[in-house]
Amino acid sequence: MAMFSFDIVSEVDLQEMDNAVNQAAKELSQRYDFKDSKASIAFDRKEKILTLIADDDFKMRALTDILATRMAKRGIFLKSLKFNPPEKAFEGYLRQKVEICMGIDKEKAKELTGIIKNIGLKVQTQIEGEKIKVSSAKKDELQAVIVHLKGLNFSLPLSFCNYR
Repeated sequence: MAMFSFDIVSEVDLQEMDNAVNQAAKELSQRYDFKDSKASIAFDRKEKILTLIADDDFKMRALTDILATRMAKRGIFLKSLKFNPPEKAFEGYLRQKVEICMGIDKEKAKELTGIIKNIGLKVQTQIEGEKIKVSSAKKDELQAVIVHLKGLNFSLPLSFCNYR
């Protein structure tokens, strides 16, 4: 009997993130409320960290909103970002590090496999590093799992790939 499967992953397209940051930086340079400001957005692709610098708390929130808007237009979920608290930087400015979360950690993977088992379908789940493989003899059951997981408000952005 043939087995069908798919993988559950939590990934961010780094090229799309780069595009969103570039668009946000361009908007930042054109906005009147940021005129004569040293506010900036930097993206370290290798470390997967964004660095936001703003004059004060109000501009930091505006900078975060600009970034969130650009990310949403590029199809990047805000759930994939971990905002660290803003810290004091040079000359009274604020610096905030934002980490891009990739992969599903062990606790979240166990939580997801528990959710899938509680659906009551005949599917097998297997945690493979930072992804979860779901397999079944029936494609309909796999599709039901995908529909159920898409309906959840899970703390990570989930995507489904390698559907075989």
